Amino acid sequence: MLGTLGLAMKAGRLVSGEFMTERAIRDGDARLVLIADDASDNTKKKFKDSCRYYHVPIIITADKQILGGAIGKRERASMAVTDAGFAGTIRKSFTGEVS
Repeated sequence: MLGTLGLAMKAGRLVSGEFMTERAIRDGDARLVLIADDASDNTKKKFKDSCRYYHVPIIITADKQILGGAIGKRERASMAVTDAGFAGTIRKSFTGEVS
């Protein structure tokens, strides 16, 4: 999953950070949202509610440092995959719960 995140970032099919993730969800561009498991409860709730409203699958996984490192950035609490192909690959490789 982490390698696919890096590829999606290089391909320009992933946005990260709270503002850009939220924007991708609202604009209908997000195909999958990933939230760090060590993100604040408020952040998790905000993105869960937003994804539920806009019908975007959400995965809570890894920690901020691992998610950020996977895309060559510093810590990231949230990111959105904007390509259906990459999103499908990530969902298939994830073994936990997808909401």
